[in-house]
Amino acid sequence: MKRLLLLLLLAASGAMAAPRVGTHDGYTRVVFDLPRQTTPSTKVSGQGVTVKLGVTLRAEQGRLNAPGVTAYAVVGGTVTVTLALGHASAKVNVIPPRDGQPARLVIDVPTGTAAARVPATPTAVSRPASTAGPVRPRVVLDPGHGGVDPGMQSRWVQEHAVTLDVALRVRDVLRQHGVDVVMTRESNTDLSADKATDLDLRSKMANNRNTSAYVSIHVNASTSPAGQGIETYYFGRPLAGANSVALRENGGGSVGQELTRRAANSAQNLLGDLLAQAKLAFSRQLAQKVQAHLIGATGAVNRGVQTDAFYVIRSPTTAAILIEIGFGSSPVEGPRLAQPAYRDRLAQAIARAILDFLNMK
Repeated sequence: MKRLLLLLLLAASGAMAAPRVGTHDGYTRVVFDLPRQTTPSTKVSGQGVTVKLGVTLRAEQGRLNAPGVTAYAVVGGTVTVTLALGHASAKVNVIPPRDGQPARLVIDVPTGTAAARVPATPTAVSRPASTAGPVRPRVVLDPGHGGVDPGMQSRWVQEHAVTLDVALRVRDVLRQHGVDVVMTRESNTDLSADKATDLDLRSKMANNRNTSAYVSIHVNASTSPAGQGIETYYFGRPLAGANSVALRENGGGSVGQELTRRAANSAQNLLGDLLAQAKLAFSRQLAQKVQAHLIGATGAVNRGVQTDAFYVIRSPTTAAILIEIGFGSSPVEGPRLAQPAYRDRLAQAIARAILDFLNMK
């Protein structure tokens, strides 16, 4: 009985969040049913349209296969529609309930040369979105460590050198496909000798409205020669005890413990932040794509997609992940990571995954 009542309440509140999508001459229309009339607040930035509503919808997300749009996410009273490359404008309206139909959120995304013919929809409230020209997607690449912190070191490799080489290769591929790439470092340097400040500055480089993804690249290590494989992380609660890779990547020792503690507190706070949950959903999608491409390209042991409290990806306002591209301490993977050809294979896989995430060929 309680379950039935809950379902009725969800239906009455307009909880069905999946949109209807229609393709028309010159525009694609995305429609969400609403439980009642509301006043939206609209923002178009980077590759997304974000609409804040005064009503709550069921949390949901998915891909959209129509011109101009690639995905949607609904979290609480916030609806986000991801735009395809080359599309940076939209018209957003709320149609009041009439003729037995509920109130509806209508997002029209202009397509092709007929963009100017997007029709006006009768609305109670309408806020025009940005009419700025197309914006190149921006990706921030963070080669882990550097400067006073070389990262892990073995007889085969030093982390700071491997991560920089791979990141530069990823950068070159992305730029060839029209992506605007920002590097947190392009040589063996740091942004600050203080670890917390260094990670803060790296993280803040992703806090830009045009940034589509933040990717931090690292090399793993283990006290066991058997430790090997590739794993990809997005931000979340830390793994238990010594199993937390974040402890080492956050600086190790007492510094790493303190920064991991701070990041873990942030992870706990995210549980109640609906906008942050939407960001984490996109981070998970990016992590899954990167992990799949890397394993497919290298045949390495698949250690999967996980969450941990990495300080450097705790606060970016976009999809943010951290990749451990292999174990430099492994007698199998250490020599591989020392080879330029293998590093290039890693970089190609990471770049292809990012392009896939951006819906670019």
